[in-house]
Amino acid sequence: MKKITILGSTGSIGSNALKVIESNPEEYEVLALTAGRNIGLLMKQIMQFQPVAVAVSEESLADILREGLKGHSKTEVLAGVEGFVQLATLEEVDTVISAMSGAAGLIPTYAAIEAGKDIALANKETMVMAGPVIMGHAKDRDVTILPIDSEHSAIFQALQGHQREDLKRIILTASGGPFREMPREKLEKTTPEEALRHPNWDMGKKISIDSATLMNKGLEAIEAKWLFDLNIDQIDIVIHPESIIHSMVEYRDGSIIAQMGIPDMITPISYALSYPRRMETNLPALRLEEIGTLTFQKPDMERFKCLALAIEASGIGESMPAVLNGANEVAVESFLQGKIGFLQIPILIERTMEMHETFSIYNIERVIEADRWAKETAEKLLLRLGN
Repeated sequence: MKKITILGSTGSIGSNALKVIESNPEEYEVLALTAGRNIGLLMKQIMQFQPVAVAVSEESLADILREGLKGHSKTEVLAGVEGFVQLATLEEVDTVISAMSGAAGLIPTYAAIEAGKDIALANKETMVMAGPVIMGHAKDRDVTILPIDSEHSAIFQALQGHQREDLKRIILTASGGPFREMPREKLEKTTPEEALRHPNWDMGKKISIDSATLMNKGLEAIEAKWLFDLNIDQIDIVIHPESIIHSMVEYRDGSIIAQMGIPDMITPISYALSYPRRMETNLPALRLEEIGTLTFQKPDMERFKCLALAIEASGIGESMPAVLNGANEVAVESFLQGKIGFLQIPILIERTMEMHETFSIYNIERVIEADRWAKETAEKLLLRLGN
């Protein structure tokens, strides 16, 4: 039986992971959960799964949770980054599901790797910011990192049974988000509510906005580079609105292997947890005769400047991807708060990147330094952008 910590249990990935675990109680046991501020949902998860411990982002929230659990559960309640790290490194834990949103997931995920825990990875920012550090430490500690993102899971599955030296390129598919065909003049007046309405996937706010700008696909390209040991020019991106083909791998003989399925995160989560086996999910079957047509097109790099910036940052390398990520987090949050418009998101990111003098990333402290610089710089630029 695998014993599991879930970093980010109240988000979309974490909630779906608990569904997989609930359906397979003989295979998995939840030892610890972490969450940000969604105390209500976390309370329900605690009552159902009775973990040894949980952690939340702030001590004040931990106090509320402790009070609510009195007489109902013996679960220990921790707080802050220290709490996240402690639960990611519990001695009894085999696998850590890294599903926290944004840069916040980096430190506990890194700590889990340092402790020799296998990682089921949904937090792409960990790889974007610190890919070489993470992969190096995982190799040194014989840690397995299995992707949960549907695109990276698809690539991982399409690589099975093939010689690595035969790989020519990978093809990441993107739905194109809610604004795939919207005229640019309308994008200027786009509201957060409109940007959050993803046509195919039910996701958190941050990743939904990233999908609307196509930054999410840029971050996925950088993550794929490190996960699969590729050059960025071996990664192509195509818009596939139906979200049926989750990604593809092309081999040097011209063969392309695609992984297909209905757009539901249960599939990649279950595969990451059960690998190398597969488990029954009870999801609806994919009926291609009902889908009818699958379509593909090149992404418009002018319309979706965030994607172009991500590819540029990956090409520059060193600290630049971490800076891209940090600036993007500030820009997305500012857009959600109504401080900037949708088309100002890439402007803020680009200006932050232009001001950055890259430096080498050889340990986690350097990664954190780049992230801090990017966020502080983006916040200062934000004041000018809003005037």
